[in-house]
Amino acid sequence: MSSLTLNATVADEATVGDVLNIYRRHLSRGRARLASLTGGAMEVASDGAYVWDSEGKEYLDCGGYGVFLLGHRHPKVVEAVIEQIQRHPMATRILLEPVAATAAEALAAITPPGLDYVHFVNSGAEATETAIKLARAHGKHRLISAVGGYHGKTTGALAVTAKPLYQDPFRPLLAAEHVPYGDADTLAAALADGGPACVILEPVQGEGGVVIPPPGYLTRVQQLAAEHDAFFVLDEIQTGLGRLGSWWGADKEDIRPDVLLVGKNLSGGVIPVAAAVATEAAYAPFNKDPFLHTSTFAAAPVAMAAAAAAVTAIGSEGLVERAAVLGANILERIEKALAPLRGGPVVDIRGQGLLLGIELADAHAAGELVLHLMEAGLLVNHSLNAHTVVRLTPPALLGDTDLDRISDAFTGAATALSRTAFSRKGSL
Repeated sequence: MSSLTLNATVADEATVGDVLNIYRRHLSRGRARLASLTGGAMEVASDGAYVWDSEGKEYLDCGGYGVFLLGHRHPKVVEAVIEQIQRHPMATRILLEPVAATAAEALAAITPPGLDYVHFVNSGAEATETAIKLARAHGKHRLISAVGGYHGKTTGALAVTAKPLYQDPFRPLLAAEHVPYGDADTLAAALADGGPACVILEPVQGEGGVVIPPPGYLTRVQQLAAEHDAFFVLDEIQTGLGRLGSWWGADKEDIRPDVLLVGKNLSGGVIPVAAAVATEAAYAPFNKDPFLHTSTFAAAPVAMAAAAAAVTAIGSEGLVERAAVLGANILERIEKALAPLRGGPVVDIRGQGLLLGIELADAHAAGELVLHLMEAGLLVNHSLNAHTVVRLTPPALLGDTDLDRISDAFTGAATALSRTAFSRKGSL
């Protein structure tokens, strides 16, 4: 998209000042304050791996909190959505709706064997709520999740999102226990010391700071769940559909949870949609009574068109395999660019597939790195449960020019960060 086209598109739009005032009056004063850190930049257009702001500046989007594996406005997803909008975007919920059937069949075809029943929702948090309700319908009232885990901020999901910052203002929540992530022995003790439980974990903690568990951890969790008749929910909202360089984080150890949570990439980067995919046994309460857990907008035809097209595009374009190759390449480039800062501002660099994390010495340094990269035209994210970790979730569409741009941005950011780190050290 050229700057000329972009300027013509936004010529009649509100100014940054206008938008900030509207945020203050109607959306969020806090969000308006945060905008000052980025100069009040407004994103107004996107295409592929790129986003443009209202001034015409181009950014390579390696952020987006894991949504854009297919990039922005993927043509196959957009085509499917437009066609559905022109034909039948929303359903009455009285008659059968064929696009939901198509999307469910497409998703069930690529989930681990035995996960055959799909309950579509509008967001990842709703998928977590669905899993919690299914567990309760089976009499599993104890909730066990991991420290650092992130599963959403609706009330039930918040109970298993082990972060006091988000939980404390809303207590009392549903009772939940939190065990150290990657520590199967502590989980075993928790399962042995109580009633029927529901265990909810991520195969890699995304918002927790790209925390990769030790080999065999998920296998042991699955064994423990079976031994203690626990309901096992694997949250792949961020990691699933190719993000880790495999269809699912579950694939690495051949894991078969009772419920698999799906989101983010299921949207194709176009229409919000998520899902809980369950085994027949786990889904039995919803099979028995289809009105036990419903939502007016869930499985809307326009969202189902996006989901079906996204699953098809990821498979047909080989993006799962490409995510593995690209992720290794980007990780190597970041390691090289930030090598001079190792042992100083940079504590660790890690990742799996296209889920990459850079751990800084403190949250201030992490914030500086985000801003330096943004100035260089590279969008990344901080981690909501680990404020010292800068996270990249790039699209699986990047070419050589894009990879060079990432290298250049990190090289420049490393120079800038070393100067500010030295200045801070000198002022102590």
